[in-house]
Amino acid sequence: MLMMLNLYYIWSLLLFLASLLFLGFSLNLMLLDYSLMIEWILLSFNSVSMSYLIFVDWISMGFCFVVFFISSMVVLYSGVYMGSYNYSSVRFLFLVLMFVTSMLLMIVSPSLVSIMLGWDGLGLVSYCLVIYYSSLKSYLAGMLTCLINRLGDIGLLVSISWLFGYGSWNFMFYLDYYSNLIFYLIIISSFTKSAQIPFSSWLPAAMAAPTPVSALVHSSTLVTAGVYLLIRFYNYFIFKNYFFLFVGILTMSMSSLCANYEFDLKSIIALSTLSQLGLMMSCLFMGLVDLSLFHLLSHAMFKSLLFLCSGVIIHLMGGGQDIRIMGSVCVNLPLTCSCFNVANMSLCGFPFLSGFYSKDFIVEMGAFNGLNMFFFIFFYLGLGLTSLYSIRLIYYTLLVGYNYNSFIHSSLGGSIYCMKYSLVLLSASSMTFGCVFMWLTNLDLSFLILPFTIKILSLLMVSLGVYLGYGLSFVSYLMPNKYYFLNGSMWFMYSYSHGLFKANYTYGVTLLKTMYWGEFYGGAGLSFYLSKISNLMQFMFFGSLSGFCLMVIIWLFFLI
Repeated sequence: MLMMLNLYYIWSLLLFLASLLFLGFSLNLMLLDYSLMIEWILLSFNSVSMSYLIFVDWISMGFCFVVFFISSMVVLYSGVYMGSYNYSSVRFLFLVLMFVTSMLLMIVSPSLVSIMLGWDGLGLVSYCLVIYYSSLKSYLAGMLTCLINRLGDIGLLVSISWLFGYGSWNFMFYLDYYSNLIFYLIIISSFTKSAQIPFSSWLPAAMAAPTPVSALVHSSTLVTAGVYLLIRFYNYFIFKNYFFLFVGILTMSMSSLCANYEFDLKSIIALSTLSQLGLMMSCLFMGLVDLSLFHLLSHAMFKSLLFLCSGVIIHLMGGGQDIRIMGSVCVNLPLTCSCFNVANMSLCGFPFLSGFYSKDFIVEMGAFNGLNMFFFIFFYLGLGLTSLYSIRLIYYTLLVGYNYNSFIHSSLGGSIYCMKYSLVLLSASSMTFGCVFMWLTNLDLSFLILPFTIKILSLLMVSLGVYLGYGLSFVSYLMPNKYYFLNGSMWFMYSYSHGLFKANYTYGVTLLKTMYWGEFYGGAGLSFYLSKISNLMQFMFFGSLSGFCLMVIIWLFFLI
C-alpha cells in the first residue's frame, strides 16, 4: 500500500514540474510572439507523404499548463481518496495518466488525424474511468457517455475524409478556403464533447465516476476539448452565427435552471459545468474568441476545486451525495468549506476572484457589441441563476443545522492528509489566475464605454441571485408537480419522458408513449413512421384491382 501511495506522489510531482515547464514555454512564446511547428515525415513514397505534426504556441502551452497543473493536484488528492481502500488504485492512476496523454496529443495537434487520436483516446479512457466502480449505474452512465461521444467521432471522421479534397489534413493552412459545411460538421462534433443541447444528458450521468475523475475529466479537460477545438478552427465569418449562439444560451439557461431543482451534490456541480460551457460556446459564436479561451482556463481552476471539495465532503459523509442530509459541515471541515466557498464565489462572479474577470468582461463585451434584447435578457438571467444555485448549495451544505446521522458525525473530524495541499493550491490559483491572465495577455486594454445602469447590471443580477437563492431555500412548492419533473430531469432529455408523452399523445400507441423526445424526432420515430407507411401501402396493394392501378399511376406520376 505504501508503494501505491508513493507512486501517486511521484507522478503528482512529475506532473507538477511538467506544468511549470509548460508555463515557462507559454510565457516565453507570448513574450516573443513566436510559434513553432515540428514535423516528422513518417512515410514518403512518390507524391504521398504521411507526417506527424506538433504545433506549439502560447495558447497550446498555456492550456497544457492548466491541464497538467490540475492533473497533478488530482493525482495528489487521489492518493488518499482512491488508494486507501481498494487494490485497483494503481490501475486508476494509469488510466488518469493515459487520459492526460490523450489530452496532450489533442492540444498540440494541427492535423485532424492526430487530433482524432487524442479525441478518441479521451472518449475511450473516460469510458473506462466512468465505469470504474463496476455498478449497474456506472455501466449505464459509461455507455451513455461513450455512445454520445461516438457521434462526435463520426463527425470528425467524415471531416477527415472530406479534407482529402484539399490536399492536406493540416487545417490551419486552409481556414479561409474550407467549405462552410465542414465547419458546421466540426462545430456539431464539438457540441457532442462539450455536451451542448441536444447532447447534454451524458454529463450529469457521468458523475457516476469517482470524484477525482469528475474534477479532472468533467470540469477542465474532456468537456472543454470541444471548445478548444473550435478556438483552433476559428473563422470569424462562419462562427459569428446566431443559431449556434442560441443553442449555447439555451444550454446555459436550461442547465442553470435545472441545477436549482437538483439535490445530488455532484449533479448540481455537473449542471453548473454545463452552464459555463454554454457561456463559452455563446461567447465563441459572438466572435469573442480570446474571452472564450480566458473563461475556459479560469473556469477549469475553480471548477476542479469545487469538485475536489465536494469529494472530501462526500468521502466523510459516508458516501452520501444528497445535500438534504448534510448541514453545518463547516464546523468539522473548516479548511474544505473555506475552499468550497472560494470556488463557489468565483463561479458566481464575485468581484476580484478569478471568475469575475472573465464573466464580467464577456457580459460587458456582449453588451458593447450590441446583443439583441432576447440574448441580453438570457445572458443576465444566466448570471442570476448561477448565483442562485450556488447560494442554495452553500445554504444546504454549510449553513443549516445538522441533518446527518450521529454515527457519521463521529467520523467527520477525520484528517484529510494530503488532500488539503491540493485544495489550498487550487484555491490560490482560483483567486489569482483571472487577474494574472488578464494582465499577461493585455485583455484589459479594451476600452469600453457603457452607461452606468448596464455597467452595474451584472453585479445587480448576481446580488439578486444571492438574495433569491437564500429566500427560496425557505419556500416550499410554488408550481405544479409537472414543473418540478421538467426541471428535475434536464427538460426530459433522458428521463421522465413517459409523463411528457402521456400528456401530449393520448391515443393508444404504446411506443410513442415511452419514447424520449430525442428518439421521437430521431431514428426511432422515423423508423416507426416508415413501418406505418409501408403497412398502409401493403394494405392498399391487397385491396381491389382498381385501387392497385390507381397506386401504380400515382407512383408513375412521382417518377416522371
